[in-house]
Amino acid sequence: MLRNCRGRTIEIYIERTIVIYVERNIVIEHKISKKKISSLKEEIMAQIIESIPNISEGRRMDVIEACVAEVRNTQGCTLLSFVPDESHNRTVITYIGDAKGVEEASVKLVKKAAELIDLTKHVGEHPRMGAVDVMSFLPIKEATTEDCIKLSEVVGARIAEEAGVPVFLYEQSARTPDRQNLVKIRKGQFEGMADKVKEPEWEPDFGDRKIHPTAGVMAVGARPPLIAYNLNLDTDDVNVAKRIAESIRERNGGLDCVKAMGFMIDDDKTGKHYAQVSINMTNYEVTPLYRVTELVKAEARRWGARVVQTEVIGLCPMKALIDSAEYYLQIKDFDYHTQVLENHIL
Repeated sequence: MLRNCRGRTIEIYIERTIVIYVERNIVIEHKISKKKISSLKEEIMAQIIESIPNISEGRRMDVIEACVAEVRNTQGCTLLSFVPDESHNRTVITYIGDAKGVEEASVKLVKKAAELIDLTKHVGEHPRMGAVDVMSFLPIKEATTEDCIKLSEVVGARIAEEAGVPVFLYEQSARTPDRQNLVKIRKGQFEGMADKVKEPEWEPDFGDRKIHPTAGVMAVGARPPLIAYNLNLDTDDVNVAKRIAESIRERNGGLDCVKAMGFMIDDDKTGKHYAQVSINMTNYEVTPLYRVTELVKAEARRWGARVVQTEVIGLCPMKALIDSAEYYLQIKDFDYHTQVLENHIL
């Protein structure tokens, strides 16, 4: 099997009481006790939880790097990726680890973001209510949804206490139905949140009914995997993107498990300005990528526009891409589990 140790990828094979390490094509045999073997096997099969926080900074790389460093330097946690978006002024960060490692990395990240990000000066296309706007936890291996709910509660309580940022529990961690939907929690954004938290139905789950003066509030919760998927149009009319988003999102009678918004994107690197349909797909097996793509294309044609480019933000399950490849290539009787080479060697 492959294992990452302090930044090094090492292959570990257990054979009776011999552990064989393979690093850089050098084989090292190390004899250890049966008790140690058992301990090593337990460590290899350890719990893995994924966290995907979104911070409200996508332009200042020094700030982004400082926040990411809090994750990178936490024991028991592995940084997978971070994807800044200048137009949205937002960065999606992804990391995995055991519950304790993810807990520590998450709290440290929020404290650093609250120190460096000032929402009174923040401008970007994406709605936001906090320096760390949202933080989700997903069960990956040897973990359950209940584990992630408990972790969200522990992290939320610590964030409120240690960073002074009020926390709303959302999605599967929500304590009331109204708080399952992030859009409802975030309505009013940072600018309106000071008044919102004083309303009886919007008291934060953790922290005071007073927002952090520069870091706002945030949502924390357990949720299923989602795909962040953007479709860029060949028009600079943002109303076209908004109409498309309105027609395809689940809550308006569109596609199941689809949340969508329309944005205007100003690309400083290319000087181009274009409308974008920005989508969160909360279950790609219920509504696959290709179905969303084809519906957006059809809706765009209604308004004299075309989809010219798509983007996947952050990480994406391989099966979601394979399903779309199978559809567009019209492959007959394709079996993802037996016909994908990587499934046999990874």
